[in-house]
Amino acid sequence: MRAEAQAHVDQINDALALLRRFLDWDRALRRLDELNAKVEDQSLWNDPKQAQAVMRERRRLDEAITATRAIERERDDTVELIELAEAEADEALADEGVASLAALAERAERDKVAALLAGEADANDTYVEVNAGAGGTESQDWAGMLQRMYTRWAERHGMKVELIDYHAGEQAGIKSATLLLKGENAYGYAKTESGVHRLVRISPYDSNARRHTSFASVWVYPVVDDNIEVDINDADLRIDTFRSSGAGGQHINTTDSAVRITHLPTGIVVQSQSQRSQHKNRAEAFSQLRAKLFELELQKREAEANAANATKTDIGWGHQIRSYVLQPYQLVKDLRTGVTSTAPGDVLDGDLDPFMAAALSQRVTGEKVEVEDVE
Repeated sequence: MRAEAQAHVDQINDALALLRRFLDWDRALRRLDELNAKVEDQSLWNDPKQAQAVMRERRRLDEAITATRAIERERDDTVELIELAEAEADEALADEGVASLAALAERAERDKVAALLAGEADANDTYVEVNAGAGGTESQDWAGMLQRMYTRWAERHGMKVELIDYHAGEQAGIKSATLLLKGENAYGYAKTESGVHRLVRISPYDSNARRHTSFASVWVYPVVDDNIEVDINDADLRIDTFRSSGAGGQHINTTDSAVRITHLPTGIVVQSQSQRSQHKNRAEAFSQLRAKLFELELQKREAEANAANATKTDIGWGHQIRSYVLQPYQLVKDLRTGVTSTAPGDVLDGDLDPFMAAALSQRVTGEKVEVEDVE
């Protein structure tokens, strides 16, 4: 079989192997049988909440198993078609088979990523918080570029983007900003972006046109819905009000409508100033706090406590998860998975899916990749 066709088959097989490993295939088949039996039991519907949970789990498992089997069947049929075409020297039919394998490989990758989004909060909306590192205007401009990058990524996926909190940079960019991304699996995809991001470029703010390195941190945490319980003790909170500094018109800038909440045991600080009403800002800040506390719990469950949240990680050398080089060459390199792109402009315009997919896969395999940072 042609090398091109074999490469597509290998890609499909890798995706299927990861899917089977993630699902724990034999266990998944048994679990689906159990869930089908539960659905047929009329007493299940006496508890609507439990019934909905069962139906969600059943649908997820059924879709993943059905998609896996369909890809396996189409792979085998297409390989057989190509081998027959090659035996009969039918180049047109063989080309058609290779094209079908290429499309199937893309579908396998999409189905793989979709199946990996099965965490407790993966389907939820998400907050994305960006903070500039040390370095003044350079880092603040870089943080502003990251804010735009995640906005564009969300828009590419049809998500709604809301600016929850914003602190402008002194000359350019931002000191910090919090985005709320609303859309299907927003947290599941974006959660892999938490960490420190490094930029290397010729500074537009340096009259000597020297190369500068800048850092900014990203912290992603899910919106917590009513199905998830997070206990917060009022005695653990310090609540402050202050005058809003962001955009919003005359009223928002002349009253103490902004709210900051500090969770004393963890040191987590959240704030909201996007609303004119102090009451609404307080409610939004509490939503962020519940989300951040839940994200910390998820980190513990996933045994990733060493990946401390972005606001407590040094925003500098040795902590970055990805480097973006604009000069003297063009390269974006993920230091966890080794995935690269030679089109930084596209990445900064929201083309993040390959990086997210690789990071999600790595969470399943647990495989560590030795990756050297770029200069």
